[in-house]
Amino acid sequence: MTVTWEELGWERLAAGVGRCRLAGWDCTAGLVLGAGTALMVDAGSSLAEGARLRAQAEELTGGRVTHLALTHPHFDHVFGAAAFAGAEVYGAVGLDTVFAYEREELRLDAIRNGLPVADADEAVDALAPPRHPVSGEWTLDLGDGRQALLANVGPGHTAHDLVVLVPGDPEVVFCGDLVEESGEPQAGPDAVPSRWPDALDRLLSLGGEDALYVPGHGAVVDAGFVRRQRDELATRFGVS
Repeated sequence: MTVTWEELGWERLAAGVGRCRLAGWDCTAGLVLGAGTALMVDAGSSLAEGARLRAQAEELTGGRVTHLALTHPHFDHVFGAAAFAGAEVYGAVGLDTVFAYEREELRLDAIRNGLPVADADEAVDALAPPRHPVSGEWTLDLGDGRQALLANVGPGHTAHDLVVLVPGDPEVVFCGDLVEESGEPQAGPDAVPSRWPDALDRLLSLGGEDALYVPGHGAVVDAGFVRRQRDELATRFGVS
């Protein structure tokens, strides 16, 4: 008997495309199914959470996760990455530098936000740089006509923001934390506020008016929501 997205607590967005909202920080993980392939978008906040995501993906696909895209270098999106052994890992250019030289900052941020120390230590020890840095756009061929476009549209929420666009009906755009629905977008010390509205303009130009936009936190939104959030950020940070 084939398991359904809903039975695993996932939300089906389009044929072969879904997402789940993870407990704790309400972080989104996405999944795109191809022909004998599977692309996971973000990896959860710990190795244990990453392992749960991998197991659920394997139930849905009957195979393993072959690709992993990390939208930005915050612990709730990347600390589960090492659970996806064998996957080809993608991230915006510069993500490897963060993983190499800012590991202690990532660890402390996770602990400050409530991740148990043991979980943070385990994740940081296992964290490896993405093998594939994305500087512009990178199209993944997932087989059977399925493609996914990885686009480095930042900086904005961080200096290393990657979005994932999945063509189809409807088109689905995984936005990372460039877009948040469940609260005001968070601008930490690694944000680049002056460039954030531009990043959302690029995101909207990729997705268009009819796409589903999947925030890093919260419910799926439309282009109008993204545009309003773009304008609110421009006002908040005093940029055009």
